[in-house]
Amino acid sequence: MVSFKDRWVELLYQASKSPPKRRALVTPVGIVFWCSLTALLVFASLWVDGLAHFPRFVSPPLSFVMGSIPLALWAFVVGWPVVRFFKARGSPVPLNPPQELVTTGLYAYVRNPMVSGWLIGMFGLGVLLGSIALTFIFTPLFAILNMIYLQAIEERELEKKFGEEYLRYKEKVPMFIPRLRK
Repeated sequence: MVSFKDRWVELLYQASKSPPKRRALVTPVGIVFWCSLTALLVFASLWVDGLAHFPRFVSPPLSFVMGSIPLALWAFVVGWPVVRFFKARGSPVPLNPPQELVTTGLYAYVRNPMVSGWLIGMFGLGVLLGSIALTFIFTPLFAILNMIYLQAIEERELEKKFGEEYLRYKEKVPMFIPRLRK
């Protein structure tokens, strides 16, 4: 019997092999899903802050200054891989990945720079909003859920698609937190 995890890996693998036009059609759906999930987490965290009567842990204008730095870093760390993926004729959406293994630029230092960047952005937004729940509960939860998904599904699909090339890359490059030396 094939597990749900195996079926999902196979779905991503087959989708990555489908014609480029079909893959391009699912890109906006994936982007809307990802942004909606993030917005849901932000609104849920603000709701939890209110429900638990959490105070703002950083007040304006300090929250603006402290939150803007990670948000600026987020724009760079997420933006560069998106540009790189489109140049490689793919997108960051798992149903429309590049057809080549991207290992240059930020990918030479971390396997998932977009997720790392997104976590930096959520942390920065949490600080900007002064949200205890977003900064210290939902952002770490988001990191854990991404790690589980990436290890259980996406990395298995990449191993199937790129074989030894991906296994060597995975061995040398950390998942989220970059090494300062290659």
